[in-house]
Amino acid sequence: MAKGASGERHEPTFGPSLDLGGERRKPPRPKRKNKKKRARRSFVGRLFYWTLTLGVWAFVGGGVLVAYYAAQLPAIDQLAIPKRPPNIAILAADGALLANRGDTGGAAIHLDELPPYLPKAFVAIEDRRFYEHWGIDPIGILRALASDVTGHGSMQGGSTLTQQLAKNLFLTQERTLSRKIQEAILALWLEHKFTKNQILTLYLNRVYFGSGAFGVEAAAQTYFGHSARYVTLAEAATLAGLMKAPTRLAPNRNPKAATARAAQVIIAMAQQGYITEAMAKYALAHPANAIREKGTDSVNYAADYVMDRVDDMIGAINSDIIVETTLSAGLEKDAGKALTDVLDAQDKKYRVSQGALVAIAPNGAVQALIGGRNYAESQFNRAVAAKRQPGSAFKPFVYLTALERGLTPDSLVRDAPINVRGWKPENYEHRYLGPVTLTKGLSLSLNTVAVRLALEVGPAAIIRTAHRLGITSDLQANASIALGTSEVTPLELVSAYTPFANGGIGVQPYVITAIHTTSGKFLYRRRPSNDVRVIDPQYVAMMNSMLEQTLSSGTARRAHLPPGWQAAGKTGTTQDYRDAWFVGYTSRLVTGVWVGNDDNSPTRRATGGSLPVEIWSKFMTAALQGVPPTGLPDGIWRGPNPFAASPGVPVANNGGANFFGIPLGQQSRAQPTAPMHGGDSRQPGYGQVQRGGLVPPAPIPNHGGYSQSDRKFFGLF
Repeated sequence: MAKGASGERHEPTFGPSLDLGGERRKPPRPKRKNKKKRARRSFVGRLFYWTLTLGVWAFVGGGVLVAYYAAQLPAIDQLAIPKRPPNIAILAADGALLANRGDTGGAAIHLDELPPYLPKAFVAIEDRRFYEHWGIDPIGILRALASDVTGHGSMQGGSTLTQQLAKNLFLTQERTLSRKIQEAILALWLEHKFTKNQILTLYLNRVYFGSGAFGVEAAAQTYFGHSARYVTLAEAATLAGLMKAPTRLAPNRNPKAATARAAQVIIAMAQQGYITEAMAKYALAHPANAIREKGTDSVNYAADYVMDRVDDMIGAINSDIIVETTLSAGLEKDAGKALTDVLDAQDKKYRVSQGALVAIAPNGAVQALIGGRNYAESQFNRAVAAKRQPGSAFKPFVYLTALERGLTPDSLVRDAPINVRGWKPENYEHRYLGPVTLTKGLSLSLNTVAVRLALEVGPAAIIRTAHRLGITSDLQANASIALGTSEVTPLELVSAYTPFANGGIGVQPYVITAIHTTSGKFLYRRRPSNDVRVIDPQYVAMMNSMLEQTLSSGTARRAHLPPGWQAAGKTGTTQDYRDAWFVGYTSRLVTGVWVGNDDNSPTRRATGGSLPVEIWSKFMTAALQGVPPTGLPDGIWRGPNPFAASPGVPVANNGGANFFGIPLGQQSRAQPTAPMHGGDSRQPGYGQVQRGGLVPPAPIPNHGGYSQSDRKFFGLF
């Protein structure tokens, strides 16, 4: 043992835990933190275990759920893209697009036909990882959820473009788990079946853009008035922005919201490098301007008429087609503006609510057709479907029949009170002029003169004349036909005036020249019509000379045209001012105007010489502006001086012993020719309606029609 400095002995020690010289010590207790560590490791392990277990079961359950909803879909090998509803593009005579018809509202368009920034706008705002994912974008879904949580969810949704396309093609719009699962499955199938560009092309042609427009072409036409091929960057951004809420963000209804959404699209495009900063600044400074909602344009009346004719010509439509028409986009616009401007300014004054206008070229080609004042408020096409009494606008057929029986414009007829079995027609101003020429009787629209002529030639002959010239409606054979009491449509009345403008050739109005598919296959081509003369040239010249006086000194003297134009026509006003008409023509255009009320209520003294003449003048002035003037068909027809026809024959017979005041055999007459028969030019497709209404100025009591034998009574009434 070692000894210390003091000489004492020291024993070695082995630490506090050992007591070699005596009683054994207890070991120290473990620290509390080690126990906590073991407990924490046990909790994490259990959490991991159950998470893994639940994850496995969730995966299995999800797989079963997906399999179940997948089983509800058609077999993948039988799945096909639904056929796109056909579009009907209606073109004007110059090739300009007038309207689209069909469920889509626009033709299909290929991706390479569009400006590059248009599809990129949709990718930028709807699916920025479109070219990277395989139909479903988990990153995009997480980003959308994060945006919703942070309150910045206005930029982008969780569904990919492919999923949106799958929903539009195959599924309903309901928001359910089953629909989302099926949407994802179909998106995967689409990505497997088609390329990215094909998917984008399908998307742009199928999605809904609001205002009844399906597809980007229809949307561009609806909102901006031109093809998607020519949209600006601002317009492209506006269209892409519509995907969030097509109705609420429609630029023609909510321009402020649409502009704000388009700005988001432009910013997204710049951030993703699709456009330069300069392009973005310019687009933001020049937002898109939507046109007036196209569905309200008056051209839609003409488009509806075209569609009716298409259905008659080719039947069922199975693919996109193009319809070439005779319509003029410019004249359609001028006609709609003339009608609405005049009615807007004076409808309250005259208590008139509606109107119609038809303009036809001398060959029968319909150039403008307006069926009402506002298409958005009423789609009823009054130009082709409304049958109304024409009033005195029917008188030219009475006078033509008289001419064909040997009279001339210089022949004298007595303007005096007349009693036709209790019916006493009166003149508009309730005064009488005594003996007048046919020219004066027609230009001043003297009712008693027209009735006397009708009784002389017979109502049946007048009906034959009207049908020969183009009236297609049934007409009642009685004396009141002279005052236009049988109903007709504006289109057929204007058509029946056309032979006066073209030299006597009968026409059937037509509006379609060709129908073909987008690939160029023709389904219909109009063949040149065979000219059929329905009026002898000398009678055309006589009628034009008389009807020209209507504009120069008669009931239509307020009419005006560009300098140098020769025009003729006839006004018409029915009982109680329920209808007001004017049909006037030049050598280039025949135009008829009707105004009145749909419920047949009286207007406030609206006559043919008021609103219709004003509308006609406004339209014809615009239509003929810059067109070289040409004259109406004329000829040599004048006979001997009627006053020198027979010495000693009185000009007027105050006792009423004969019809004209001058014996018929000694009246001035044209050399008779054989009547021209063009056949009964009725056209199918016009419905027949029952005739009604009073005869101006009072109903005919117990009248059953007239025959040629009634002619002998003309001097006794």
